[in-house]
Amino acid sequence: MLTAPGLCWLCRMPLACSHWGICSLCTRAIRRRGSVCPLCGLPAARDDIHCGRCLQKPPPWQRLIAVSDYAPPLSTLLHQFKFAPRPEAANALSRLLLLAVRGAHPTRNPAKPDMIISVPLHARRQWRRGFNQSDLLCQKLAHWLQCSAPRAALRRLRATPVQHHLSARLRKQNLKNAFRLELPVAGLHIVVVDDVVTTGSTVAEITRLLLRSGAAAVQVWCLCRTL
Repeated sequence: MLTAPGLCWLCRMPLACSHWGICSLCTRAIRRRGSVCPLCGLPAARDDIHCGRCLQKPPPWQRLIAVSDYAPPLSTLLHQFKFAPRPEAANALSRLLLLAVRGAHPTRNPAKPDMIISVPLHARRQWRRGFNQSDLLCQKLAHWLQCSAPRAALRRLRATPVQHHLSARLRKQNLKNAFRLELPVAGLHIVVVDDVVTTGSTVAEITRLLLRSGAAAVQVWCLCRTL
């Protein structure tokens, strides 16, 4: 028996492939970004060389890939995903991220990772939400890319204040010694997955921890990059 087709999460039109979650028209609209720096993911004159900001003060990671700027309709769906909550949207959002990774500039196409890890929530915050949104994205991506995604790779030691309420300087102070690595990563190519990257303070702190522990390289993948 044929099942009724699903509806697109955004435009609510029927889907040709229900497991996609988001139709091809909405997918193209979401991913319509201008040129961005391959290192920081912010707007730049070209997308095949590092921007002036990164030439002067590069972030610790090797590459940042984002699906979209933090703007509707993706920001609206992401807010529902986290706070409605709608964890079932993880499949559609993970697919958007996979398409962004596969569509990265061919001269700087990222290597397949050995391990994908999520930005951890503090245990109390995860208990209240019921899930870690970044971990749901990781599990889907790891399945499709056939690499590991250990749920306990990183632990958040302190219940730090919410980052978007803080200035850039306070964000860095807020995250100092906030994470602990629970698994060996020496020699591995690792991807850190987060839903939104704003100043990059969180993923930078995690990247430095991974590199100090011997990781060969670190990339950052996210759904939205704020400007």
